[in-house]
Amino acid sequence: MNFKRNILMTGAAGFIGSHAARFMVNTYPDYRIIVLDKLTYAGNQDNIRDLEGKPNFTFVQGDICDASLVKQLFTEYQIDGVMHLAAESHVDRSIENPMEFVTTNVVGTVTLLNAALKAWGEHADPEKYLFYHISTDEVYGSLGAEGFFTEETPYDPRSPYSASKASSDHFVRAYHHTFGLPIVLSNCSNNYGPNQYPEKLIPVVIRQILERKPIPVYGKGENIRDWLFVGDHVSAMNVIFHKGKNGETYNVGGNNEWKNIDLVHKLCSIVDTQLGRKDGNALELITFVTDRKGHDLRYAIDADKLKQDLNWEPRQQFDAYLAETVAFYIQYFKHAK
Repeated sequence: MNFKRNILMTGAAGFIGSHAARFMVNTYPDYRIIVLDKLTYAGNQDNIRDLEGKPNFTFVQGDICDASLVKQLFTEYQIDGVMHLAAESHVDRSIENPMEFVTTNVVGTVTLLNAALKAWGEHADPEKYLFYHISTDEVYGSLGAEGFFTEETPYDPRSPYSASKASSDHFVRAYHHTFGLPIVLSNCSNNYGPNQYPEKLIPVVIRQILERKPIPVYGKGENIRDWLFVGDHVSAMNVIFHKGKNGETYNVGGNNEWKNIDLVHKLCSIVDTQLGRKDGNALELITFVTDRKGHDLRYAIDADKLKQDLNWEPRQQFDAYLAETVAFYIQYFKHAK
């Protein structure tokens, strides 16, 4: 079968990547989607099990740092597009082991860039080829009570994780400017939704409530994040991949800021309701713990460029999406026992 596009998606057995892979495979049957995933602790092939057997889907277990494997995939599948999501992403883990983040997020990205450059050549035609790098708003550092990150905000990473992502962003842009590699980047706010590895805030809170264990909240819970539903992020990625301008960066946000403590209160109420418990039952589990090292106070995205240039904005259904997410994790943790 001849395919219109041959797209390599890295890290697509993980949280965001699995949602993106499912969307691309089902929406574009004339695209061949080749998923490359190392299946680390945060990658789970069950996340994309429903795609197995589809004629336009191929799964390869492997490491993006494996230059020979990556080169082989570019050659064998005639890759003309990359959607690069593979990354170590948990800030706490980056504090414990920074080098692991340097290896995957920096060396892995450069390995992919080298393979793309070798396969496509210098000054490749942006109508035929594209390297799309998916990154984080954490590269911008921390905001005060006001203001928003824009695409022009200077980089100021504060954790080993965000420093590694900032470095990978810079390498992608450097390959564009030095070698003419066709690229787009996006920097997104905090994602939530089904299939996230349960080390992040929302699944952790839900699990602790289910098990009637203390809910750990850093500091006083005053840190603020802009929450973006994973399905909205995938729709933005689709638009950026197909319509983004060569060399440009797009910020993706949910216009949905929440203090951590307020979000935890909301989750307590939703979980209590879905479990048929008395509202407020879970609040007594909230436990304030020593703040994370270098904990950024506030992230907030200005996604106006994405709206103005590519006509994208989030669907603004936080209550419904959060309830859907809670329902997923209640079942997930019940079956995980």
